[in-house]
This record gives sequence, C-alpha cells and structure tokens, in this order.
Amino acid sequence: MPPPRGRFVAAAVEITGRSVLQMGQGLWRVARNQQLQQEGYSEQGYLTREQNRRMAASNISNTNHRKQVQGGIDIYHLLKARKSKEQEGFINLEMLPPELSFTILSYLNATDLCLASCVWQDLANDELLWQGLCKSTWGHCSIYNKNPPLGFSFRKLYMQLDEGSLTFNANPDEGVNYFMSKGILDDSPKEIAKFIFCTRTLNWKKLRIYLDERRDVLDDLVTLHNFRNQFLPNALREFFRHIHAPEERGEYLETLITKFSHRFCACNPDLMRELGLSPDAVYVLCYSLILLSIDLTSPHVKNKMSKREFIRNTRRAAQNISEDFVGHLYDNIYLIGHVAA
Repeated sequence: MPPPRGRFVAAAVEITGRSVLQMGQGLWRVARNQQLQQEGYSEQGYLTREQNRRMAASNISNTNHRKQVQGGIDIYHLLKARKSKEQEGFINLEMLPPELSFTILSYLNATDLCLASCVWQDLANDELLWQGLCKSTWGHCSIYNKNPPLGFSFRKLYMQLDEGSLTFNANPDEGVNYFMSKGILDDSPKEIAKFIFCTRTLNWKKLRIYLDERRDVLDDLVTLHNFRNQFLPNALREFFRHIHAPEERGEYLETLITKFSHRFCACNPDLMRELGLSPDAVYVLCYSLILLSIDLTSPHVKNKMSKREFIRNTRRAAQNISEDFVGHLYDNIYLIGHVAA
C-alpha cells in the first residue's frame, strides 16, 4: 500500500490526465468547426443536411412502395395534391374525377348514400347510383320497361320499393296492391312471379302463404326456373331456395313436387329419354330425396339409412331406375346435405 503522499500524487496525475484529455477533445472540436465553416458548413448544418438526406431517401422508398402496391398509379399523390391545409385528412369527392367518385359511392347502401348526399348532393343524388341500388335489390319491376312518368326518380322509386317490401312482409296482399297502386307492378301473374323470382327481401314465410293462395302466380314462378343439365338433387335445392317447402307434409308440398317434376322433365328431355324417366318417376325420386335428407341430417334419427337400403327402397318404388343413378343420388345428399334446408 503506497504512503499517503504517494496516493495524493497519483490522484493529482489522474486528474491532470483527464483535464488534458478533455482539453484536447475541446481543441479538436474547435479546429473541426473552423474547418467546416471554411467549407461552408457548420456542425449544426452538417447534421441537418444529413438528416434531410435520410428523410428524402425514406420518402422515395415509401413512394416507390405505394406505386408498387397501387399497380404503378400513384393515387396517393393525386389525393394529397388535391387536399388543402384546411382539409387535411378529409377527401373531397368533388375534387376527384367523376368516374372515381361514382365508383366509391356505388359501394354504399341506401342509408349511407342518403347521408353522403348531405355532403355531396350532386354526386350522391345521381340517378345512375339509385338505379343500380334498385335493380340490385329488386331485379324486376314492370316500371323498368316503361317510359318514366313526369317527375320520376330512382331515389323515390327505391323508397317506394322498400316501403312496399315491408308491407308485403306484414301482409302479402296489401304489399302487392301497394306495388300496383304506385305503378311499379302490373296486375299480371307473370309480372308478379318475375318480381318474386328476382327479389330477395321478401319474407319467405309470408311468401309461402301467398303462393299457396295464388296458384296462378306459382305456375308462372315455376316456369321461370331453368333446370337444364342440372343433377336432380341440385335442381331441387335451387327450386326450394326460391319456393320454400312447407314444414309439414300436405297438399301444398305435393303440388310443389308435382310442378317441379314436370318442369325438370321439360328442361331435360334428352336425359329423361336416356334414363327412361317420366314425371311420375321424378316425383318418386324427389320424395325419396326429401326423406333421405331428413334421415341423414336429423339428430333424432340414430340408425341412419345406408346406401344399400336407399337403393333397394327407391328401386322398389321406381323399377326402371338404374342402381348407379340412385347411388349417385345418395352420395349427393350424404356429401352436400338436405335438399330443402
């Protein structure tokens, strides 16, 4: 251990060394700043230029990324150039090309389009937008094929169609009468059937009651289906998507299957001759498919019908049907599910 005097000397040398080092670093900074000032820079300016260079490189990279994402069309700069400082973060559709504005508004539903009309009245009230909303929801109306009356607008027509649909879902007869009173539908079973076929906003329970009462409309509705080149179970599923089957067996279900059988044979005459099927045979197959669907999908049936049992039972009712064809029917129900779900 060094004596006290030696410790004091060592501490003084250490302090002196630190002071000399700090002084040398200070003198180096002074000399460096003088050199940079002679070259037209300052330490602050140098750091600022370096920071600006890095930010510019980052912006170029982000711009190239946007161009790659947008397929080479720099929509970002187009929108940014049209923004004012007061509208930062808010896109004014009136500043965009009309085609782009209408494309954006075409994705809105009726409620949102009404709200948009409070801001962009000329754009959101455009007839083409409301015409698209009407025809996408109600695919067929008699008024579409007529010369529009004075003061006609598709926005007003949309409100009437929506009100008429709500009325139909409460009382089908009153709903149809409402459409006729407004000139939307003609008083014709064929026109009513086309309207029902192309509309998805009608309550299926009320529709089933209406079709049970209006068999003339039901006949025209069945003829609108095209089952050409469709496999029998798939055609039956499509039929029951438009005309819902009753929950219980009865005269109405028999009527539906009978009408479907005749329509299916009319759409596939070559197939019927090849398989040797008649409307009566198709009627039997449809009932077999419905019973099989219930058997395979119901949780209350524990002992499910096997493929061999289905083939045996079906061929017993319709002897002219080939075993392979009946086997394909079973496979379709087993894999896809109920025909009248």
